[in-house]
Amino acid sequence: MNIMNSRLLALCCSCTLLVLGVSCKSEKQQQTLTDTATNSEVQIVGAMRNVMWKGELGPAIVLDSLNDKAGLYGIGPLSYLQGELLINDGKSYISRVLTDSTMQVVNTFDASAPFFVYGQVQQWNKIEVPDQVKDLKSLEAFLVQQTQERETPFVFKIKGQAESASIHIQNLPEGTKVSSPAEAHQGQTNYELADTAVEIVGFFSKKHQGVFTHHDTFMHLHLITSDETQMGHLDAISLGDFELYLPQF
Repeated sequence: MNIMNSRLLALCCSCTLLVLGVSCKSEKQQQTLTDTATNSEVQIVGAMRNVMWKGELGPAIVLDSLNDKAGLYGIGPLSYLQGELLINDGKSYISRVLTDSTMQVVNTFDASAPFFVYGQVQQWNKIEVPDQVKDLKSLEAFLVQQTQERETPFVFKIKGQAESASIHIQNLPEGTKVSSPAEAHQGQTNYELADTAVEIVGFFSKKHQGVFTHHDTFMHLHLITSDETQMGHLDAISLGDFELYLPQF
C-alpha cells in the first residue's frame, strides 16, 4: 500500500509539473508573439524582384485600404510602373512623367502599388550626424553603424537642403511585358535638382535586398521638394545642411 501511494504521489507530481511546464511554455510563446507584433513597425507588401523578373506589375496594395494614416510613411512604385508613390507623415503623393523635364505631383490616396513598404512613427529622435555624411554611400554607412543591434527594418527621414540631387520616375509604356530589370526600366525618366529644400523618406534593412531595396544597397528612398512640386525615387544626392530623424526604437 505504501508503494502504491508513493507511485500515485509521484504520478500526481509529474502531471502537475507537466501542466505547469505547458502553461509556462504557452505564456512564453505568447510573450514572444506579442513582442514580435509590437516591434513589427514596418509592413512589406509584394517584392521588387517579383516586379522586375516575373512581371507582377498590378496592384498588390491599394493605398486607400490603409485606414490609420496618422504618422504613416511609405514608398513604392505606382502600379504598372507608371509613376512613383510617397506617403510622408500621413500625406500621400503620386508623381508621373509629363515630359523629359517636367512632372506632375498629385496629393491623393487613390493609388496602388505592385510592391510597397510602409510603417507608422509617432515619436522621432533627431540624430547628430558627422560632417562627412553628405551622400547616399556615407549615409548608409552611418545608419549601419548607428543601428548595429537593430535586426528589423525601419523608416527614417531627412529634412534639409540638397545641393544637388538626382531622382527618377518610372514611366513604363502601357501594355509592356516585363521579365528583367532592363525591361522594367523602359521609359524611366531622370530629373536633376540643385540647391533645393527637400524632405526624404527612407526605409532601411539589411535583410530585404530584392524585396524593397535593390541588391546593392540597404536603403530605398523617395525625395519630395518642400514646395511639393517634384517627387521621385532618390538615386544620388549631395546634402547641404540637413537633419536626420530615426524612430524611437
